[in-house]
Amino acid sequence: MSRLPFEWMLALRYLRPKRSFVSAITLISVVGVTLGVAVLIIVISVMSGFGRELKAKIISFNAHVRVEPAHGLMAEYEALADRIRLLPEVRGVAPYIGGQVLLETQPLDEANSLVVAPALRGVDPRWEASVSRLPNSIVAGEFDLSGYSLVVGRELANKLNLRVGDAVAVYTVRAFKLWKDSRKSDAEEAALAEDYVIKGIFDLGMDQFDSTVVVASLPNAQDLYNLEDNVHGLLITLNNPDAATAFQERLSAELGPEYAVTTWLEENSQFLEVLMVEKHMMFYLLFFITIVAAFGICSALITFVVQKTREIGVLKALGATGGQIMTLFLAQSLAVGLIGVLTGLGLGLLAVIKRNEFLVFMRKATGIELFPAKFYLFRELPAWLQADDIAIICGGSLLVCVLIGGLIPAWSAARLKPAEALRHE
Repeated sequence: MSRLPFEWMLALRYLRPKRSFVSAITLISVVGVTLGVAVLIIVISVMSGFGRELKAKIISFNAHVRVEPAHGLMAEYEALADRIRLLPEVRGVAPYIGGQVLLETQPLDEANSLVVAPALRGVDPRWEASVSRLPNSIVAGEFDLSGYSLVVGRELANKLNLRVGDAVAVYTVRAFKLWKDSRKSDAEEAALAEDYVIKGIFDLGMDQFDSTVVVASLPNAQDLYNLEDNVHGLLITLNNPDAATAFQERLSAELGPEYAVTTWLEENSQFLEVLMVEKHMMFYLLFFITIVAAFGICSALITFVVQKTREIGVLKALGATGGQIMTLFLAQSLAVGLIGVLTGLGLGLLAVIKRNEFLVFMRKATGIELFPAKFYLFRELPAWLQADDIAIICGGSLLVCVLIGGLIPAWSAARLKPAEALRHE
């Protein structure tokens, strides 16, 4: 004898595959739940991966907190940096200079030179490793900013056909002003550009940085922008990036209104908010797949109740309560939902693990790039499996299958009167 209550035993017995219309509907419902759970896991994991990787790439180059003077340039920045380094939340502090330049290649044939307008960042090599991954992201050459040297991103180097050792000319707004003044004064000569040598090529894994940024030493950047011994600001990394807002409030109170303190959350709020809204919207929209599958379970169980009306009457005549009859049909919907959820969980996890292999296969089979890096910023499709997301997806899907799929048929079966059920034809 089975130790299961009779209602559970009957529920499992009724779920045995049979060549009937009800079995076909049940199978379709299981497939629907499987697809709904799998698609939700894939999409939500990819969206979570986008958010996680985007945050990691952003703070790997731009640090967690930025301190800039409210007006003008930052003088005596070293004393302020030493003061901030003493704070317990701080992991590193480094000065920086930022601006746009005009960069021209210098090939043997000057007619074939290429010109772009990247962002230039002036850094202090002594401290840069404490606030960014830039020194550890060199894929060619080395992180050498001595003399007139530059380090450029990999995508920018590919675009300009640059290699380590190549020379480039760097134009700044200051150079163009000198050129303009020289024309007004009819001077015969005017220095237009500084010649630099490519000493290294970095790869941060994000096209937004790898294709638009060149890096120079702090003294060279000061000369290019005529800043003397001043800088534009300080970059700060924290032990906990998520505590940036609380640290911002504390540091702003200590430094006063002379300095503006901004966090990486504020600077990239548009990106992060869009990702969060898209993640929530995708969850709500795709969850309807599971709801539709739950109505399929409901349809199958309603048909089953009609077919088993006489058997239900016999059970109630033998003393079965309405609660036991409800449990019988709720158990059926629970079992069908559980099979669909577990199958969908396995399918979704497999798809997430093999996502990039699938993209490579589709690119080779169709010749179409399904995930172009120039649009999505990443070279591989990111994904992050979060336990709480999977628990919400699986738990919510199972709850919908039981409530929508089983509650109405179970309640209908429990209301049947024995005499009327036994007379059912």
